Amino acid sequence: MILDARKRANIKIGIFVEIVLKANQRTGELSQGVVAKILTKSVSHPYGIKVQLESGLIGRVKNII
Repeated sequence: MILDARKRANIKIGIFVEIVLKANQRTGELSQGVVAKILTKSVSHPYGIKVQLESGLIGRVKNII
């Protein structure tokens, strides 16, 4: 089952995800890491929920691994 990365309920602190950084939105290059903070307050977002990884990177979740 593939979880929808556009729904906040599917994103939990401590899960492993792939995100796209603001600087990489045009290329779509993905970065991986563990969610440290969920930054999007709304229930869903059309481009993905914005998170901060444990590494400090901030971006929108594209895939939940």
